[in-house]
Amino acid sequence: MFGLGTIINTAGIIIGGFSGILFGKLLKDRHQEALKMTCGISVIFIGIAGAMEGMLTINRGVISSGQAMLVTLCLAIGTLIGEIVDIEHSFEKFGEWLKHKTGNSQDNKFVNAFVTSSLTVCIGAMAVVGAIQDGIAGNWSILATKAILDFIIIMVMTSSLGKGCIFSALPVLVFEGLVTILASLLKPIMTDLAMSYLSLIGSILIFCIGMNLVWGKKIKVANMLPSIVLAVIAAFI
Repeated sequence: MFGLGTIINTAGIIIGGFSGILFGKLLKDRHQEALKMTCGISVIFIGIAGAMEGMLTINRGVISSGQAMLVTLCLAIGTLIGEIVDIEHSFEKFGEWLKHKTGNSQDNKFVNAFVTSSLTVCIGAMAVVGAIQDGIAGNWSILATKAILDFIIIMVMTSSLGKGCIFSALPVLVFEGLVTILASLLKPIMTDLAMSYLSLIGSILIFCIGMNLVWGKKIKVANMLPSIVLAVIAAFI
């Protein structure tokens, strides 16, 4: 079934969110804060692992690094574009609109929960690679695996940040669905090098999300999203 991976992933997030609401009622504030911290640390190391995989190579037992110029230029130029467009503000405005439409106007944590969780489950190699595999070969196994991970992450985040996390299922449905459709149309364009660059920059953004979870929102990760597009473009230059 075309797009089955996206459906499974979306369902995993929704189920995880409702599980977090039930689970969160049993936890004190300090327990929820501890879960939030733990979730942030986990996301940080997921990002580090992905970035190191893209930047480090082992040749005859010697570890060497690379792609420093790619990372610097993509992040710098991409973030500048994002700041000019102010993608973060658009995310927040959509979160505010969603908060009122869903009857959660009194929930002060709703927008932060929605934006943080949406970026956590949307950005990254698994979301893009999984959707591309689904679109190109009908292989939804990567997104099914991601659904399990997202179930755990959203359950933990919902218990600590609030029910705004449940609505991260919407951007995931749209994002992965669009990537799946585009992948089926642009199959010849997505080379292995393009996927490698995309995974590298995406993992760095995941790391930034983890930092925001642990130390508070200090990095506007949404404004860094154009860096991913630039990484793919760089593969063809």
